[in-house]
Amino acid sequence: MAINFNRFFNPDSWNSKLGDFQDLEHIDGVSISTTSANLYNHKRDDLVMFYFRNGAEYASVYTQSKIISENIKWNQSLKKKKISALLVNARNANAFTGKKGYQGLKDIADELSLKLSDKQKKDEENPKRIKPNEILFGCTGTIGEKFPTEKIKTNISELVENIKYTQNKYIWAKAALGIMTTDLTPKLAMEEAKIGNTHVKIYGIAKGSGMIFPNMATTLGFIFTDANISSNVLQKLIKKNIETTFNAISCDGDTSTNDMVSIFSTGIAKNHKVKNINDPKIKEFDLALHSVLLNLAKRVAADGEGASKFITVTVNCAKTTEDAKKVAFSIANSPLVKTAVAGEDCNYGRVIMAIGKSQVDINLNKLLIKFGDIKIVEKGQLYNLYNEIEAKEYMRNKKIEIYVELGIGKKSFEAYTMDLTKKYIEINGDYRT
Repeated sequence: MAINFNRFFNPDSWNSKLGDFQDLEHIDGVSISTTSANLYNHKRDDLVMFYFRNGAEYASVYTQSKIISENIKWNQSLKKKKISALLVNARNANAFTGKKGYQGLKDIADELSLKLSDKQKKDEENPKRIKPNEILFGCTGTIGEKFPTEKIKTNISELVENIKYTQNKYIWAKAALGIMTTDLTPKLAMEEAKIGNTHVKIYGIAKGSGMIFPNMATTLGFIFTDANISSNVLQKLIKKNIETTFNAISCDGDTSTNDMVSIFSTGIAKNHKVKNINDPKIKEFDLALHSVLLNLAKRVAADGEGASKFITVTVNCAKTTEDAKKVAFSIANSPLVKTAVAGEDCNYGRVIMAIGKSQVDINLNKLLIKFGDIKIVEKGQLYNLYNEIEAKEYMRNKKIEIYVELGIGKKSFEAYTMDLTKKYIEINGDYRT
């Protein structure tokens, strides 16, 4: 099916570094397939499968919402350390769908496991039976609507027939486009690293545009590597790196029922298997993984619903990291701050308000606030050389940096968000219609 890529992209995004899309190519052990299950009112890919013909070790972090989707319940019930496939659907969250939503996943898993087992018999010298509990699910879309089990089941055969054992940038882009909902751009990232003397790849895709606020994951994110790493180490790596990446972004202060970020390791690179997170050989991989996660997280924040500007909030000199995080998100989630940025108004009073309401200890006599390189507040007072005209000119930029020093310690945190525009209201006012 031909895809008009141009209609998925916001032209303004090309003006920033976040508009540069990396060319993901082939990664051993991962196969991709996409199709349309007609979940939308128009023809587009809305069903995406990642197939691991030799299995993949994996780890996930999930939403901490007290109301979780049925696919999260399914995923959490799996006890295996290796899986064979990840199936992701757009348009329907499968949340608040109860037993029927869960049964739908079971029916789809049964069908997919049969088709993939047949695929194994056809393509493999030593075929294995794919079991339903070797299939992971990602669901995204509207909460509370009936899960389209039959539509998805009907397209399983085509999805398996479409499996591509060798990928290229077009196939990765199709996968990233296929999991999108209100996103304007696909989100892809990649890094390469060494584990010992072995070269390994780390590829990732994500989706997310609204209902974004960190409470373990904040969106759908899927990371793939050909490295040979145990599921236990993968779990520790993703849990550690999520805190300053996907847990450092916010679009609107709302946490979804479906949030998940997962990492899959095919082991095809055949490095000496890493079984301990303290193994020095994994240091370079750890840094590269963080880079991929941060790249994807920033793309999610930059593509927030209705966004016209990407905002970085850095809080320094806090007593604790948690204090720095509270202040950063007090600023990042403030509708008054976000609308001021949208209106290109350097209203520093709103930042002062957001710092104060966070209830975090500060040394007012040492409080520093800057917008970019422009000093606004110094030693708790308006900077005597502050230039309003210069500040207003800065606010016209597409990327805005708000920097705060609390003057009470050495801890810091950096959060990423977007402005709040009239378009956000339009998108969410019309979301189901």
